[in-house]
Amino acid sequence: MMSEKAKRITRKSSTPIKVYSLPEEKEHIEVQTKRAGMSVTRYLREVGQSYKIKGVVDCEKVRELALINGDLGRLGGLLKLWLTDDVRTAQFGQSTILAVLRKIEATQEEMGKVMTKVVMPKI
Repeated sequence: MMSEKAKRITRKSSTPIKVYSLPEEKEHIEVQTKRAGMSVTRYLREVGQSYKIKGVVDCEKVRELALINGDLGRLGGLLKLWLTDDVRTAQFGQSTILAVLRKIEATQEEMGKVMTKVVMPKI
């Protein structure tokens, strides 16, 4: 009688599938596997079984996005105070408000750049 371990079939003991590809196709697959944070074998196995491939998220970039989001919240709060004629913002002139708006636009651009790096990480 065979032991349970001896009966178990593993991937390593199974017959491999050979995939012929052009150099450009191979390069494209390798780029996609790096983006997904997987080995070529795992990537092709999961794609072949119609699994959804999830990419790797750069935690440092996500932290940067959280900090930028906080900056936008603070700037938006200042603008809201000014628009509600709050006493604390009575000394704010048009130039200050325009500077806050420019800062908000610059921060949004910065956030867009970081988001692009998260979605399209360097390889």
